[in-house]
Amino acid sequence: MLGNILTGCSVLAPAGMLAELADGLDISIRTAGLLITFGAAVLCIGSPLTAWLTSRIERRTLLATTLAVMACANLASALAPGYASLLAIRMVMLAIGALYTPQAAGTTALIVPAEKRGSAIAYVFLGWSLAAAAGLPLITFIASHYGWRSAYGAVGAFGILCFLLVAWRLPRALKGVPVDLKTWAALARNRTVVLLLLITTLQMSGQFVVFTFMGPLLSKLAHVGSDAVGLVFALYGIAGFVGVVIATRIVDSWGPYNTSVLATTCVLMGIAGWAVCAGNYPSMAVSVAIWGLGFASSNSMQQVRLVAAAPPLASASVSLNTSVLYIGQAMGSAIGGVLYGRDLLQGIGFVAMSFLAVALTLVILSRPKRAVWPAT
Repeated sequence: MLGNILTGCSVLAPAGMLAELADGLDISIRTAGLLITFGAAVLCIGSPLTAWLTSRIERRTLLATTLAVMACANLASALAPGYASLLAIRMVMLAIGALYTPQAAGTTALIVPAEKRGSAIAYVFLGWSLAAAAGLPLITFIASHYGWRSAYGAVGAFGILCFLLVAWRLPRALKGVPVDLKTWAALARNRTVVLLLLITTLQMSGQFVVFTFMGPLLSKLAHVGSDAVGLVFALYGIAGFVGVVIATRIVDSWGPYNTSVLATTCVLMGIAGWAVCAGNYPSMAVSVAIWGLGFASSNSMQQVRLVAAAPPLASASVSLNTSVLYIGQAMGSAIGGVLYGRDLLQGIGFVAMSFLAVALTLVILSRPKRAVWPAT
């Protein structure tokens, strides 16, 4: 879970300080946003590739080494002389860091009983919620008051702590099922897995149309400063944390399908509120909080459903889900960048809403034969 906090902060950090990066590096907001777009492209390729290349490595060694690389890369980012070098460091960091989230989920499946797998994986994904709840607002605060280099330095220092704790506490001799070409072929033939991957892509695409440029959008549409922007990021993350806690508590009784419907509905309602209320800061903040309730728990439920759909292939299916998650991030941030560059600020929310509407429809259509709502 701690490693996912670091991974989340490393992936999301530019979104919390786009204005500071643009000013400090003498580039446009849209160019700064490409740090997220290109980073997501590397992540979507790196996740399944590294899952294949590293599937035979003992998990504690693999996860601890990945955290060490991310920590060092964040420290190096703080010293980057310009945009090109910062982008290059980010590409290397995320190419290695791509394996952490899926391998963490796969490792969790190895160390807990099958009946507790859903709640355990959801707990591990609290790390992403905490990255948004605490990490991103803190990054925004540090960057706005002390500069973007200090923000990267803080993430790097936290990464060193995560590396030491994972290396110390994770059990030894944990190995999963080796991943080979037959594994990918088996997943491609599984219709449930393919549908779940499509849902993840649409969910992430819709959210990152807005999320990548949330800070500048709030500044331009609602005319607020960096502290008000940081508050919205905090609301988003805190709501995400609450949403995952709720999902963790109810998933074993409700089932991952019903929990997924609830989470995706929250995301759609929040983004719809953002689109309709664009320009009104309080309403936008409330909408982001509603969106936040579902953003992390919806992804956690996707992971749980993928593990349940093909348990022996869990590390591969989760890595593919992580890959398409980043494909969605790349698509969404690219679309958002085009709209932002053309000053179509009001339309960004409605484009995001259309992606989420399709995603929710597919979630409903993916209902398993024995999905039953809990008794009242």
